Amino acid sequence: MTPFLRRPRAARAVLSATAVCVLALAGCSTDPTDPDGSAGAPAASGADTTLRYAVAGSPATASDDPHGGLGNESDVLRFALVYDVLTVHGDDGGAEPRLATAWEPNETMDLWTFTLREDAEFTDGEPVRAGDVLHSLRRIGAKAAENYGRLADFDLENSRVVDEHTVELATRVPMANAPVALASITFVVPEGTEDFTGEVPGSGPYRVEESAADTTVLVRNDGWWGGTPDPGRIEIRALADPQTRVDALLSGAVDVAGSVAPTAVASAEEKDMRVVRRSGVTTYPFIMRTDTAPFDDPRVREAFRLAADREELVDTVFLGYGEVANDLPTPHDPSTPTDLPQREHDVETARELLAEAGHADGLTVTLHTTTSYPGMDTAATLYARQLEEIGVTAEVSVEPADDYWTTVYAQKPFYTGYYGGISFADLVRVGLLSESPTNETAYRSEEFDRGFEEAMATSDEARRDELLADIQRELWEDGGYVVWGTGDGIDLAAPHVHDLPDGPGFQRMFIDRVRLEG
Repeated sequence: MTPFLRRPRAARAVLSATAVCVLALAGCSTDPTDPDGSAGAPAASGADTTLRYAVAGSPATASDDPHGGLGNESDVLRFALVYDVLTVHGDDGGAEPRLATAWEPNETMDLWTFTLREDAEFTDGEPVRAGDVLHSLRRIGAKAAENYGRLADFDLENSRVVDEHTVELATRVPMANAPVALASITFVVPEGTEDFTGEVPGSGPYRVEESAADTTVLVRNDGWWGGTPDPGRIEIRALADPQTRVDALLSGAVDVAGSVAPTAVASAEEKDMRVVRRSGVTTYPFIMRTDTAPFDDPRVREAFRLAADREELVDTVFLGYGEVANDLPTPHDPSTPTDLPQREHDVETARELLAEAGHADGLTVTLHTTTSYPGMDTAATLYARQLEEIGVTAEVSVEPADDYWTTVYAQKPFYTGYYGGISFADLVRVGLLSESPTNETAYRSEEFDRGFEEAMATSDEARRDELLADIQRELWEDGGYVVWGTGDGIDLAAPHVHDLPDGPGFQRMFIDRVRLEG
């Protein structure tokens, strides 16, 4: 590893982005302050305490740019510890304060005023100002091609700095949940920062001491406004293979193994390791591009959904740590309708639909998958066998994890996706509207688009969820997803590691509350 060279803030040093944005991540975290806003961090166990965390990531696609693609969880973990964000998701799915302490919309909900903390400083001693926030957001917007437009609904050119601790953010359409849309991804860097070839000041709980593509060493930022994190040092190790992460934990090389397979639980429990279950956050949908034959025919899409033996897939892939799903991409979102009939395994009807679509003599497709997350390849192989029952030959192509999310995701006609707790609204913005930056199923429906816009302009949360449920019914009927089940996300930790986050998406990347005891 090569230590970062320290540079004056005037240099505004920053890093180049190469990774791709994975829709799996939509995050949340607990607020590091007490309700009255005072610091509520645990007492430090000592500067020599080290937490070693093995997390999904490929050195080949490592990035140091927090505003570009977020393809490696190892990169996201580092960003979440080094750079502050405006808001985070709370346990109820709403937004909670982080750098922003308050927010207020105008009457039409297309202009939001955010008030910032006055005690936040970068590691070079400079205060965090509204100009830093707006610069960071505009930089995210400018990198839409890399990050799939994760701030596409914000009109950042018409946003402005009001004063040092107040920023007005305009939206392109009325946006009732703007604070949630910003949660956990607005990594703030000093105004003017464009170059990441050296150390960049952050205002988070840690700062970078050493960095390499496979391992990053962070040390505690004693000037963090949120208090004193317990580990004095965190080592982040990027390991693409889930079993390699498990082996590293069981051998004592690391203290935490993130995103492991259910098969690892028994051996971990034998060694008294902690098992952290993140309920229902893992989804491996089979994604069909609706603009590409044969999936441009809705009869073929329906046949492929009916071919899925969901119970067999859940039992085989999640080994008791999952449940059957019903072809909606975010089944645990509060807006997901519960009145739809469960789609069943129906070989006869699936064969009839294929015959009507002109494929009575069979059909051959390629199903792309990878080993990025445990069970993705197993799911694809089993589903291919199920497709044989309806006369479809699905050739499974297991692609390298290093570049799957740049060469396959949102590009191939038929592939295995991954979501790790993204909300429905976030998924729609990035991947389901006609003009979404990454329309992963090539789904285009003016009625769907109008329904989403109406929902986002509705301030009443219950009514907004009803409107979102309505457009999900359309998606269930006509979309490009086979969502067969959800599984628990599983992390493993050594016995002395306590308070690992157990929520979906980005939540588990904010580990500043972790304690090391025993």
